[in-house]
Amino acid sequence: MKFILKLSLLCLFAGMLLSCGGEQKKEEKFLRPVKFEEVGFLGGERMRTFSGTARTDKIINLSFRSSGIITQFDMRLGQKVKKGQLLGKLDNVQARLAYEQSITQLNSAASQMNTSKLNLNRIRSLYEKGSTSLSDFEAAKNSFKNAEESYKSAKRGVEIQQDQINYGYIYAPEDGIIASITAEVDENIQAGQAVAILNSGTDMEISLGLPESVINGVQEGMEVAVDFSSIPNKTFKAKVTEVAPAVDANTATYPVRATVVDPNEAIKSGMAANVAFDFGNHETNENKLVVPTHAVGEDSNGRFVFLIEEGGETAKVKKQPVEIGDLSADGFEITSGLTRGQKIATAGLQTLLDGQEVKLQ
Repeated sequence: MKFILKLSLLCLFAGMLLSCGGEQKKEEKFLRPVKFEEVGFLGGERMRTFSGTARTDKIINLSFRSSGIITQFDMRLGQKVKKGQLLGKLDNVQARLAYEQSITQLNSAASQMNTSKLNLNRIRSLYEKGSTSLSDFEAAKNSFKNAEESYKSAKRGVEIQQDQINYGYIYAPEDGIIASITAEVDENIQAGQAVAILNSGTDMEISLGLPESVINGVQEGMEVAVDFSSIPNKTFKAKVTEVAPAVDANTATYPVRATVVDPNEAIKSGMAANVAFDFGNHETNENKLVVPTHAVGEDSNGRFVFLIEEGGETAKVKKQPVEIGDLSADGFEITSGLTRGQKIATAGLQTLLDGQEVKLQ
């Protein structure tokens, strides 16, 4: 009886395991990412796309030229400002005290200069009458000259202290838009500390880095196509305006800038951009198809490529036999097996299988 009871419990436990197993979620299928390229004619377009970032052609860091506590801060993100507009002010306590002291020194120097001048005029009159010596007259002249220099120095000190007060104000140096704010009212800041960023340029630039394998094919004035993931179904024209002659040690790429020819308000500073460069020679041979050498594989049946067959949201690779001709700088000439415009895999052929589902990259 005990044996029957144990057997029943065991069957019940096994049934529970099977029922729980049926509730498990199916694992998501992993799709291998595959790079691809369209088949084109020999010498035709060779497009390469690189990532970049949009920015205005003139970015200004706004800062006070003296330290203190911010008492006025008339800035907000996205605000349009005009050149000369007051944007911020410091308490300027120390600068104002120094200015008042310089005024006092100036008044004292002016009084001493006037006294020395009166004394010089008196001594000159006595000297002309022969009632005083030449040495007294020379001493009076030197005294007036020193007092005059002291006055000029005090006057320059007042101008300097006035500038120090002005350093506690921020005025918009150009027309533009406030792109960033890093300070608030009542905050104690140091001289030269950036408190905001002003985008004042009228043109929109794309900054990017190019590898050494393509940099020699890029020149100033070269036309490129730019698109943004945040602005769908829209492509903008741009021209290369700067090409760095040396590599950037931080990125191991050559910095390049391109200016958008037809700017749009939808393009905002900081947006991620895709910049397409055409490295083709545009002298196409309409009779010769060409594919990259690394896109062609070989097995016991001969040469082949993997065709990309798209169907809705999925894509599959199909092993396609091809016959090749001459080898050129653009790749293998294809004499049969492909037509222009077909998409083929260009990397990882040794790990692909005929009919395998993939994710285009």
